[in-house]
Amino acid sequence: MQDKTTIKFLPWFGIPKLWPYFRAYRKDMIIMFVTGAIATLGEIVFPLFNQFAINNFIGKKELDGLGRFIVLYLIAIAIQISMDFVSAYVASNIEISVARDLRNSSFNHLQTLSFSYFNQNNVGYIHARVMSDTARIGSIAAWYFFDLLWSTTYVVGAFVVMFSLNAKLALLIAAIVPVAAIIVAVFQKNIIHLNREVREINSTITGNFNEGITGAKEIKTLVAEERMKENFNRDSLNMKRKSVRAAHFSALSTSLVSLVGSLIIAVVLMQASVLTIEGVMLIGTLSVFMSYVQGIIDPIRNITLTFADLIASSVNIERFTGLMATESDVADSREVVEKYGDIFNPKKENWEELHGDIEFKDVTFKYPDGDEYVLEHFNLKVPQGTNVAIVGETGAGKSTLVNLVCRFFEPTKGQVLIDGKDAKERSGQWLHSNIGYVLQSPHLFSGTIRENLKYGKPDATDEEIMAALELVSATAVVEKMEKGLDSEVGEGGDLLSTGEKQLISFARAIIAKPKILVLDEATSSIDTVTEKIIQDAIEKVITGRTSFVIAHRLSTIVNADVILVVKDGKIIEQGRHKDLMRQKGYYFGLFTRQFENSVVDEME
Repeated sequence: MQDKTTIKFLPWFGIPKLWPYFRAYRKDMIIMFVTGAIATLGEIVFPLFNQFAINNFIGKKELDGLGRFIVLYLIAIAIQISMDFVSAYVASNIEISVARDLRNSSFNHLQTLSFSYFNQNNVGYIHARVMSDTARIGSIAAWYFFDLLWSTTYVVGAFVVMFSLNAKLALLIAAIVPVAAIIVAVFQKNIIHLNREVREINSTITGNFNEGITGAKEIKTLVAEERMKENFNRDSLNMKRKSVRAAHFSALSTSLVSLVGSLIIAVVLMQASVLTIEGVMLIGTLSVFMSYVQGIIDPIRNITLTFADLIASSVNIERFTGLMATESDVADSREVVEKYGDIFNPKKENWEELHGDIEFKDVTFKYPDGDEYVLEHFNLKVPQGTNVAIVGETGAGKSTLVNLVCRFFEPTKGQVLIDGKDAKERSGQWLHSNIGYVLQSPHLFSGTIRENLKYGKPDATDEEIMAALELVSATAVVEKMEKGLDSEVGEGGDLLSTGEKQLISFARAIIAKPKILVLDEATSSIDTVTEKIIQDAIEKVITGRTSFVIAHRLSTIVNADVILVVKDGKIIEQGRHKDLMRQKGYYFGLFTRQFENSVVDEME
């Protein structure tokens, strides 16, 4: 489920797809357009004031009515300034509000996507959509429309006045203006193509930047600073080259429009000078034409730049809408959502109690981005309270069954039954709320220990928190910290040791008293002392719960009710420890080899 949508140029730059996000601010947009139009009309009127002053006061050398003229002029200025302020203020509010709404929508949508999306798209690629793309679209919603409104209104208004004053001269000027539109059409294809490439490279750079921070320890221990620098510099240089080429095309387009503007000025000066000398046109009228001709150069250039920016921004729009159009590989049906609610609006009053009976019924499965089936016609019944251990060498595919139980992926064929019903017939949120999951490399959120534990149960009391900590023998972690439960854990839990993080994550997983417990090699990355503590805790918490233990150290699962042996993504053996040892098959080899290694380690 990779978000790599094919981007095609859209006549309206994809803006209609964003209307649902703009609709909430349509009143503000109307205010922005109306006040902006009034402010622009004020700028159109000012040359007419100058015409009147030149023809009536300067030309006739009279001052009669000058006071009223000045008052009207000041009123026009006051109206124009106030309308400018209101329109700019409202535009800023629209920009900030739309960007916020887009960020919220994209982030919320990401929460609904399945693991395969995050497996196929790196952090930088996703980050660019949530942050930079939404910010750019917010600017479109406000300033791009505002600039187009101002520029278009001024150009149209100026031509209306010029045609009323001298139709032939205005027509001559109008014949030259469309050249600017032709220039935009010629250059837009190259500009949009280059800007797409720039934004893709920017996503790569963001991803490299993220890896450079999150992987700082690995980079230093591997002495990979030089390689990281070279990769980052290479991508930055590539982005610079593409950006410079895009800027060249934009600059050339703008320069040509400026040339068109200069051409217009030259034509007006030549023709209007003749008309003035012949007495056909008054000097005041000539000043109006010169003011408008000089005035429409900036709007024409502004229209060109705005359209160029819209062309470039269509990439941001298409990337954002592509993300929002991405559907999860694992999603509840409409009927399930109507009964049980969705992720953000759960109808918990309809949630049944989960007991923990699980059955794989003729399950065939392959990963969305895979070509081979990792399970074929697999059947297994796991009664409530059963402890299932999953073993195998690194990379053998031990997590596949757990991913199906947790409904992180859907079976390609067959069913996973929870308490006798297909998991698809109930809410994924309902299932996940009944699962406690402890990872090999636990992630703690920035904040305090108390805040992290409340992720497992938001309404947990301090008594419940301490009970969970005590159950997993983690109270010592809290007691030795200066602020106890209010102690900060750092980004990703970096202020705690690996063992301490594991204990806190273990407490977080069981604080809501889940009916299904998943331990994904939870003791493989910690010291033997902490392992013994966690192993004792595991024995306590799995009692009465259906549990799946992905084990690295086989000595920890000898008492499991059933052991599934995985090799090359396939389950090749299953049974209790004693039965598998008697068979002297693959499990026997794994166990004896690991036992021999542990004996050698102890002797050394």
